[in-house]
Amino acid sequence: MKLTLLFVLGACAVCAADVVPSGENLRYSINWPSGLSLGEGRMSATRDNQSWTYELQFEAGVPAFAIVDKFTSAVSGAGCSTTFVKEMQHGRRKTKETLEFKDGTLTRQTDKGGKSQREVSGCARDALAFVYFVRRELAQGRIPGSQDVHYGSAYRVKMEFKGTQKVRVGEDIQDADRVMTYIKGPASDLTVELYFGKDAARTPLMAKIPLGLATFSVELVR
Repeated sequence: MKLTLLFVLGACAVCAADVVPSGENLRYSINWPSGLSLGEGRMSATRDNQSWTYELQFEAGVPAFAIVDKFTSAVSGAGCSTTFVKEMQHGRRKTKETLEFKDGTLTRQTDKGGKSQREVSGCARDALAFVYFVRRELAQGRIPGSQDVHYGSAYRVKMEFKGTQKVRVGEDIQDADRVMTYIKGPASDLTVELYFGKDAARTPLMAKIPLGLATFSVELVR
């Protein structure tokens, strides 16, 4: 679920300000199929000169097992990742991992002392930066091509536009672009539905995520 939420905007040199010119703060509800809330998430974007910082935080879980995670992405004015930090707490277990992107090399370090490197493209994107890249592409009338997205390991992501569908956002019904997203990683193969608003920012309105015994939903809260 964590990776998919992150996947929950033409040239790469176009600044992310095209999508969220004044920054943004979005709040989401994570729901069971019955509609009962499992938790909530918050996504934000802030600008500092020509660079951007994106954050995603969420709290979810069941009794006696809380999940509190935070993801922070630093992105250049060209829309390329520079750092990506994952801070995760699952029950009593806490972990932290940092990805650094520089000169076509990704360096991955953990709080336990682990370190590895691999070659990446000159403008690689972490999972959170990719969400904003997708939004900019949709605003330009394009669907991003298949590409690697980095969340520790590299995940191959392919997206397909499936038309317009009405979705509920709070008490309102809105038109949304329905995009099927296929995510394949070293030990995962997942297909999710993403719904983006028709507004200029292509705000993520909802995601449907099949996991284990059920399909969970992530829904924008107005």
